[in-house]
Amino acid sequence: MAPDPVAAETPVQGPTPRYFTWDEVAQRSGCEERWLVIDRKVYDISEFTRRHPGGSRVISHYAGQDATDPFVAFHSNKGLVKKYMNSLLIGELSPEQPSFEPTKNKELTDEFRELRATVERMGLMKANHVFFLLYLLHILLLDGAAWLTLWIFGTSFLPFLLCAVLLTAAQIQAGWLQHDLGHLSVFSTSKWNHLVHHFVIGHLKGVPASWWNHMHFQHHAKPNCFGKDPDINMHPFFFALGKILSVELGKQKKKYMPYNHQHKYFFLIGPPALVPLFFQWYVFYFVIQRKKWVDLAWMITFYIRLLLTYVPLLGLKAFLGLYFIVRFLESNWFVWVTQMNHIPMHIDHDRNMDWVSTQLQATCNVHKSAFNDWFSGHLNFQIEHHLFPMMPRHNYHKVAPLVQSLCAKHGIEYQSKPLLSAFADIIHSLKESGQLWLDAYLHQ
Repeated sequence: MAPDPVAAETPVQGPTPRYFTWDEVAQRSGCEERWLVIDRKVYDISEFTRRHPGGSRVISHYAGQDATDPFVAFHSNKGLVKKYMNSLLIGELSPEQPSFEPTKNKELTDEFRELRATVERMGLMKANHVFFLLYLLHILLLDGAAWLTLWIFGTSFLPFLLCAVLLTAAQIQAGWLQHDLGHLSVFSTSKWNHLVHHFVIGHLKGVPASWWNHMHFQHHAKPNCFGKDPDINMHPFFFALGKILSVELGKQKKKYMPYNHQHKYFFLIGPPALVPLFFQWYVFYFVIQRKKWVDLAWMITFYIRLLLTYVPLLGLKAFLGLYFIVRFLESNWFVWVTQMNHIPMHIDHDRNMDWVSTQLQATCNVHKSAFNDWFSGHLNFQIEHHLFPMMPRHNYHKVAPLVQSLCAKHGIEYQSKPLLSAFADIIHSLKESGQLWLDAYLHQ
């Protein structure tokens, strides 16, 4: 039978796409219904949040908003991920709708996306495996040197102290390396990053990879955003953080702590206490409560290794003393480094700003030097790390001039300071926030 010429010329009509406005998307940001936009496509993530590999909270933080730039920043195989997202697709933005929400800087976002394309062409998203291999070997060397110090020189005070310092350095450097692996910035495939991540954070540090992923990606998604960044959850229970939130607390007459003295008691409950008095115990609650048995198994291997190597030399009581001294020193090191880039910066509720503005207002850098790079695990390049979270750390200094040019063009402050000044700014910002709280508290 000859085909019908009219039918042959008539294209097959697919389902008419549903169109939405930004206002309609913004209304779907609650607990019952959650939508987000990626490349003008609208996705219903209401049910998917519980199955999201990165955790339900990090994706929920962009409910009702455009998530194009964080999607690009956090996913290595974007094509594969988008195939899985097809089942969540419910429509797209109406043709008359702009590609950006009114709260976002279109010109800045367009130029950043061009910068990202340039970075990828330059090969700056590709890791130098020799760098990371040598870095792992230096951690293992520090770890081994700590044990050898006691085995060769005995367990008197000086060898014991040197062992603690070496073991602390090994622990903190393993923390910086697991951070690289958690961000998928070492290997080209997620599988190998996840596998080695389990080894480094689980076996070398005794911490669950799932807990780190759950906490840290929220921080990157919405840094310094109250209610979304878990790193500032100490506000308002222990500290009044940021100029805006501190004043809000004062106006509400809330006084959980004597915030006007927080720059003093920070030295007592901040750096020395976070790891040994909170993280040490909470990670076990986390893995058991969420039934993360693989993480628990990796953690157990860490404690077995320490017990088998150190108890025969020190005995159980001295070993426990060594362990908590190391956690105490590690906690001080970790807190000062991680907070110097964020606490002095802008802290506020989520204002749904563009990716670049969100990251730049919440981060600052510390000057590059061989010591600063090693001491902070290259987190002295916090700005570059937040803009390109999957970039291998050894390339931060290469992209920094390009980021500085972008900031200068758009009048965005690019802060970089000496290490000791960065530490001092933590205390200064706490003191300033405490005074703002007190002023608002007394004048309401």
